[in-house]
This record gives sequence, C-alpha cells and structure tokens, in this order.
Amino acid sequence: MRGLFITGTDTNVGKTVVAAAVLHRYREHVPLRYWKPIQTGTEQGDDTRDVRWLGMCGESEILDAGIRLPRPLSPHLSARLNGTRIELQALMEIAASEASGRELRWLVEGAGGVLVPINETEFIADLMKQLGVPILVIARSALGTINHTLMTLETLRRRDLLVAGVIIAGEKNSANREAIENFGNVEVLGELPPISPLTPESLRAWAQTELDPQGLLLKCFE
Repeated sequence: MRGLFITGTDTNVGKTVVAAAVLHRYREHVPLRYWKPIQTGTEQGDDTRDVRWLGMCGESEILDAGIRLPRPLSPHLSARLNGTRIELQALMEIAASEASGRELRWLVEGAGGVLVPINETEFIADLMKQLGVPILVIARSALGTINHTLMTLETLRRRDLLVAGVIIAGEKNSANREAIENFGNVEVLGELPPISPLTPESLRAWAQTELDPQGLLLKCFE
C-alpha cells in the first residue's frame, strides 16, 4: 500500500474534510482512493459518505469496507457494546486484497487520534504500523494545540512512523503554527480555515490554492 494515513490530535479535528481536500488537490497527479477502516457513531454520521460528497468522488475513489459500529465511542468500547471485537488482521486482509497489484494511492483515515484503542491490546498506531504509509497529522489552531500536536508527533516517531506533515484547522494562529513547526521539527502544509458554507466547490477552491502549495505530499505517493 502506498499513500497517506490521516490522523488527528483529537476527534472531530477535521480529518474527513482534509481527506476530501487531498483528493481535490492530487487526483490529477495520481489515482487516489479513500478508505476509513474503522467508523464508529454510524447512527450520527458517516465519514465515507461525507468524503464522497465533499471530494466529488467517483465510485473507484472510495472503498466502503471495514468496521462499522453504531455508537459514537472509542472503537474498543463501541465494539464491546456491540458484542464484537475489532481484529487488526481482518483490516489488513481488506487492505491486502484491495491494494495488491494496483497503481492506486491510498488516503486512509483513522478513528480519533494515534493512541485510540481498537481492542484490549492494540491501538490506531498499530494499524498505522501495519499499513506502513506516512502519516499526515491534522491539528487544531486553538489554545492547547501545541501540546497535543507535539505529543502526537513524539508518539509517532517513537514508533518509527514517518510524519509527512501537519495541517492546522481553525482560525489562523501564526504563533501556534510557528511553535509547531519549530518544536515539532515538522512542515505545516496548510491552514484550513472555517469554510462557510462548506461545499465541494468551496473546499476544492481552498485545496487547489492553499493545500501543500509546494507539492511535498507527492513524495508520499511515489
């Protein structure tokens, strides 16, 4: 599998919107496909559906397969309350069957952050390790983001996971961006402001002008 794993410093930080934006930004350069291996809270929402709409995706650009759980909780707890257990091997079998022998580049969206548990012993970080693709971190711009982002970066690097960069979501905060870049030794590849109304067209306009203007993420798709 080649591509990116999109994670966040928290839940509801903007991973899904950024995934759709990356599709707008790079689909003309490489064949991209989005995958959400674990989705909780299906009673309230569906990230795959949102990416399909916001990213103006064709069916070949979406893989809608994996763990789907109704309660909006941590995957391990949502699975337990649903009478099941998430098995990392089952997810890897999906990845292997879909990625083998294909020229696709993948955008894999995680559930919550890096250390969200998926069962009693494994975390989202273990799924990242198995997939072996670089990690794009989505962070908030607001107060507290420096600590949360630096902890996320440190956790990824301690596990020998390659960090592709950071996207900051929210009102622009130049001081927080500078601190994240300097202390985190990382590139901030874009600042996603609140977009109102958030539509496929408005997101595409932002992505084509503001997301990764130097094209650094292309290296992750090679």
